Amino acid sequence: MFTEFFYSLKEAGLKVTLSEWLTLQDALKRGLCNSSLTDFYYLARMILVKSETDYDKYDMVFEAIFGSVSMEQEVGKNMLRWLDKPEMNELLNETDKQWLNKLEEIKVDKDDVEEKFKQRLKDQDSEHNGGSHWIGTMGKTSFGNTGGNVGGVRVGGATGYQSAFQVIGARKYRDFRDDRVMDNRQFQQALRRLRQFSARLDIPKTELDLRGTVDETCNHGGMLHIVMEKPRKNSVKLLLLMDSGGTMIPYTQLLNDLFQSVTKTNHFKEVKVYFFHNCIYSKLYKTPECENGDWIDTEWMFRNLDSDYKVIVVGDAAMAPEELYSDSGNYRGPNGGLSGLEWLKLLKRHYKKIVWLNPKMAPGHAPWREAETVIKEMFPMYKLTVDGLNQAMVKLMVNR
Repeated sequence: MFTEFFYSLKEAGLKVTLSEWLTLQDALKRGLCNSSLTDFYYLARMILVKSETDYDKYDMVFEAIFGSVSMEQEVGKNMLRWLDKPEMNELLNETDKQWLNKLEEIKVDKDDVEEKFKQRLKDQDSEHNGGSHWIGTMGKTSFGNTGGNVGGVRVGGATGYQSAFQVIGARKYRDFRDDRVMDNRQFQQALRRLRQFSARLDIPKTELDLRGTVDETCNHGGMLHIVMEKPRKNSVKLLLLMDSGGTMIPYTQLLNDLFQSVTKTNHFKEVKVYFFHNCIYSKLYKTPECENGDWIDTEWMFRNLDSDYKVIVVGDAAMAPEELYSDSGNYRGPNGGLSGLEWLKLLKRHYKKIVWLNPKMAPGHAPWREAETVIKEMFPMYKLTVDGLNQAMVKLMVNR
């Protein structure tokens, strides 16, 4: 089982080293987890997991490997389903809350509660709401959620009176993951990293240089030494090209979030946004509907948007091979006598900094996705996740 745990963590993407694994074995030999699976969970996580972004992956692997082990925290899927009653929260009235506040100083025997909880898990075979014995909702026992007991074990549900010994069955760290598909807030945060204030104005030094002030103060033995610098000018110009329609329909909301994040931000000197369907051809559309006639010439873009624009292309690269290779492969509009591949080469030739963000990028080399494989060889491609977007921003900022 422990060997399976090691390989499952590796397969889930956690970078567990042999040295760390041996450290865990040594900790177990020293009895640091006190024969408790709960203590083992925290001990192993402390030794094997390097970042909170991996906590959710760790939790899922731990549950898969040790979920069948009889313990005080073993809660089956049926039990969690029975206890998933969000509507019960509305039934908690102010009278109940006032009554619970009076019980704050009641002493609860933690060991006794946990022992009873283990026994209920073994014996219970059906859903219970209310009552004073079984694990359920709106009851007076020490187990379940949205009930009227202080100092028990909350199972499922949402945090109520903060009186539970432990929370079971909640994936508390899913929002910490760095492989989640992006949302609006995270995209805005990553875009801030793209800000580049490189052009110094030839004017007096009027802005505080915080880093320089700290350094100089330290160099002067702690005596405050103020350092000023010239203001900086925002010089980032961003061109966002987004695939719209077809296989990108499931990501319509995401495209809208990205559009709002980019167009309403003040992070950049200039922002231009255009749309395409499947591949870039001789026309780029002004709106995500990609309607014929509501477009600009791609060559006009090359002539009027100079090469120092940083380009972000968003698309799933799921076009048919003929849409990429054929000079008549564009089914939505004119192609200017060139194939999609040739237009992409012109894009790459004109702009110095381009990244491609793919919401469903296949891992590694994917010969079954021919177009994606070809585009990966042309442009740095990243999956549209928290980690992928951060990597893309770093790539755009590299000065070479």
